[in-house]
Amino acid sequence: MNFGKAEFESAAGLLNQLPSSTLPEIVFSGRSNVGKSSLINKVLNRKSLARTSAKPGKTGTINFYRTPECRLVDLPGYGYARVSQSEKIRWAELVEGYFHAQRKIALVLQIIDMRHKPTDDDIHMIDFLRDSGFPFLIVATKSDKLNKTERETQLQLLDEIFNQQLEFIPFSAVNGEGVEEIRARITAACSEYEL
Repeated sequence: MNFGKAEFESAAGLLNQLPSSTLPEIVFSGRSNVGKSSLINKVLNRKSLARTSAKPGKTGTINFYRTPECRLVDLPGYGYARVSQSEKIRWAELVEGYFHAQRKIALVLQIIDMRHKPTDDDIHMIDFLRDSGFPFLIVATKSDKLNKTERETQLQLLDEIFNQQLEFIPFSAVNGEGVEEIRARITAACSEYEL
């Protein structure tokens, strides 16, 4: 799969702005400031295709990046406390609407911060993905910030929280840990998806 040919395609702030789902879609989901844009840029081997916001909670759109083989879908980050209640509701409706719109979802990368216990919002999202049957895996970002002992402790904590039923890929935008495995999983998900 040619990740280097990715281009920004569109941003949707409303459900009626979603582009037609004509390719397998790889969805990036996670709370605000968890490193979604950095992960997308590293996977695509680009410096700033996916924009990082200076303020957490600022990106309120679903952003679509297109490659010849698939779309990468960047959902707005959840869980930022300083966003108004009406904006939180709009985001929730937009994201829920996306998931219920019969999209060609090949894989969801649910992103959590490896340094911290998953938030209630993270757990809620993971439960939703499990219940809905969407194929997903968990990417644990910022792995370079932990030493070996802290890392083992966090992975054990995640196993305990999720009863060893979920797969975690440690990822670092700094040293590139996990990026090849994530690319391989994206490539496999796209090639196996039947349009």
